[in-house]
Amino acid sequence: MSSTRTLVRRAALAVTAATAALVLAACGGDNGGSDSGAAAKESATSSADSTAGASADAHNDQDVSFAQGMIPHHQQAVEMAEMAADRASSAQVKDLAARIRKAQDPEIETMSGWLKAWGEDVPLAMPGMDHSGGHSGGSGMAGMMDQKDMDELMKASGKAFDTMFLTMMVEHHEGAVEMATTEKEKGQYGPATDLADAIITAQTAEIQEMNKLLGKTGS
Repeated sequence: MSSTRTLVRRAALAVTAATAALVLAACGGDNGGSDSGAAAKESATSSADSTAGASADAHNDQDVSFAQGMIPHHQQAVEMAEMAADRASSAQVKDLAARIRKAQDPEIETMSGWLKAWGEDVPLAMPGMDHSGGHSGGSGMAGMMDQKDMDELMKASGKAFDTMFLTMMVEHHEGAVEMATTEKEKGQYGPATDLADAIITAQTAEIQEMNKLLGKTGS
């Protein structure tokens, strides 16, 4: 009898201890999980707010102006480069034109994406801009060719095309470098100022290359 009571008492104590342990573990788990979940949620909310704030403040009017101006500027350069495929006589001119097109097509897409994300208008292709007298009229897109220039280039072929293409593209590149320099100085959006820097580097090198080709052509 005594032995039976002792066994029952031990079993009851064991159940009580196990239950207490489970309750304590559950309480600890609940508190920890609640604190951790709240912290994670707060962190995620803070991060989202920060990202939203950065997106809203990441660009300024200069960035918009740069993209809206450089897109048609690039589009005209690409159009000129496409003419070289079957009109140029120099393999070097054809190679240069292919590189210009390869570099500037993706940049057009990139800048168009920025404008769409910012809720700004994406300019349409305008190959013949109204830059009379020096190709750097009031729109701020320095170096753009007018329609007369583009028509003359379209009609040219062989060595005449090579010389005309190089001469126009040097001026076109100089305009792009000017626009990119303004973006570097006044822009706020990091990817845009980085692109501006890349344009300055690449197109300055191409200007030097084209001037050398013009020297060979004229000799």
